[in-house]
Amino acid sequence: MNDRVRVELRPLGRSIEVERGTDLRDVLYTHGVEFPCGGRGRCKRCRVQLLEGTLPISEEERAILSDREREEGWRIACRCRVDGPIALQVEQFRAPILVDHRPFTFQPRPGHGVAVDLGTTTLVAQLLDLTTGRVLAAQTALNPQGAFGSDIMSRIQFALSEAGRKQMATMVRDTVEAMVSRALGAAGLEGTPLEMLVLVGNTAMHHLFCGLDVAPLAAVPFESENLGLQEFQANEIGWKLAGNPQIRFLPCLGGFVGSDVLAGALATRMHESDELTALVDLGTNGEIVVGDAQRLLCTSTAAGPAFEAGGIEMGMQATTGAIDGVTISDGILKCRVLGGRGARGICGSGLVDAVAASLDLGWIESSGRLADGRKILPLDGQVNLTQGDVRQLQLAKAAIAAGLKILLERLGAQDGPPPQVNLAGAFGNYVNRDSARRIGLLDYPDDQVEPVGNTALLGAKLALFAPKQETDELSFLSQRIEHVALATDPSFMDVFVDEMRFPD
Repeated sequence: MNDRVRVELRPLGRSIEVERGTDLRDVLYTHGVEFPCGGRGRCKRCRVQLLEGTLPISEEERAILSDREREEGWRIACRCRVDGPIALQVEQFRAPILVDHRPFTFQPRPGHGVAVDLGTTTLVAQLLDLTTGRVLAAQTALNPQGAFGSDIMSRIQFALSEAGRKQMATMVRDTVEAMVSRALGAAGLEGTPLEMLVLVGNTAMHHLFCGLDVAPLAAVPFESENLGLQEFQANEIGWKLAGNPQIRFLPCLGGFVGSDVLAGALATRMHESDELTALVDLGTNGEIVVGDAQRLLCTSTAAGPAFEAGGIEMGMQATTGAIDGVTISDGILKCRVLGGRGARGICGSGLVDAVAASLDLGWIESSGRLADGRKILPLDGQVNLTQGDVRQLQLAKAAIAAGLKILLERLGAQDGPPPQVNLAGAFGNYVNRDSARRIGLLDYPDDQVEPVGNTALLGAKLALFAPKQETDELSFLSQRIEHVALATDPSFMDVFVDEMRFPD
C-alpha cells in the first residue's frame, strides 16, 4: 500500500501529498483553516467540507456537528486523519497582513539584514539592503503555533512541559528561517550572507521563540525574569543561513508588554514628544503606552480575543465569508462580506461595526443587553450576534478603555487635553474609528486618533541599522517606561465596571 496520499485544496488549486494517517491539523493551518481552541474539538471553527473521497467521521464529530452538516460533508479538521485521497473546500481569501514600507532615517552600513515582526497570529519578515535602506523582499506567514490555540494562554499552557516548549520553539523558528530563505530567493540573493536578524513580538512570543520558561507567564503576577535582549548566532538554533548571522530578539517591557510595543514607541518617537501621546495595540492582550518626553507609562490589559473575533459564536478571521463592515441602510443592517460571497461569520472590525450600528438603532441598550426581548441580532444570511457576543466585546473594550484611563490618571492628565492616540497593528489599521468611538473603545475625536500601521516592524528595522546606538536607546527607553500592573491597581475594577457600559 502506498503510504502517501494526495489532499486537494479547493478553490486554492493546490494539491499536497501527506503520509497516510496524518492529522489534518498538521497540514491545513497554513492554508487558512483556523484552530482557535488549539485542536481540542470545542469551537467548531476549523470546519472543512469534504468534496471528494472518504474522511471517516469520529464520535466526537457526531456530537458536535448537526445531521445536516454531516450530510453536507462537513468535518471538524482537528478531529480528522487522512486515510485516503480527498478533496476539501478551504479558504482562498485573506485580508492582507500588515507590513511596513514607510521611509525612515537610518545610518548606512554594509550588508543585508532582516527585520521580523513575530505576531501571535501572523509573521512578517522584510529583507533590507543596509546600505540603501531599501526593502528588497517581504514574506508573510501564519504563526504555526496557532494550531495549538489562537490565544496566547492556550499556547503557554501547552509549552509548560519541556517537550511542549521545545516543539513551540522549533515550529516558529523553522517558519521564520523558511521565510528568510524565501525572501533571499525572491530578491535573487540566494546564498548571500546576512549580517543580522532583529525580531520583535509580545512577551509570550519572545519566550516561545527563545525557548524560555513560560511558567511565570501562566499565573499571577505574570512577571518573568527573562524579559531582556536575547542574542544567538544562527547556527546555535539550527539555522543554516549564509554568514551565520546574529539573531537579536529585542527586550520586553513587562509580563505582557513585549518588544513589539517597545519597538513601536521607538518608531513613533513618542519619548521625544512635547505633547501627550498614546500608543495602543488592540489585540488579545491590549498593550498601551502613554506619556511624553518627561514620563512614559505602559500596561497590558486582558482584553481577550474578541477584537480578533475569538470567543464570538460565529467569529472568524478576516477571510472569505467574513463580515468585515456593517452600516445602517433604511433602518436595517447592511453587511460587507469579504470575497463577495455569502457570509459565513464575522471578524473583529465587523463585530465593532455591528454593535455600534445596533446601538444607534436601539437594538442594544447601554447596559449591553439586547433590547425588546431579542435573543439574537440577525446580520446576513445565517450569521447573527448573540447576547454573549456583545458581552465579549464589552469586556474587551472596557479593558482597553480602563487601562488607558488609569494611565492618564497616573500621569495627572485625565482632565487635560486628550492625547494623540496612535493605533498600532492590524486591527487598529482596519477598525472604523467612528464605530470604535460609538462603543466607547476610544472616546476621542477622529483627528486625535491615527492608525500608524506596523510600528513594531518599523522599530525592528531601525534596530538593524545602528545596532549599538539603537540598542543603547532601546535599553534607555525600556528603563524609562514604567510598567503599571493593573491587577494590583486598587481602582482598576471600579473603572473597568464603569467602562463596561456603552455610551448613550
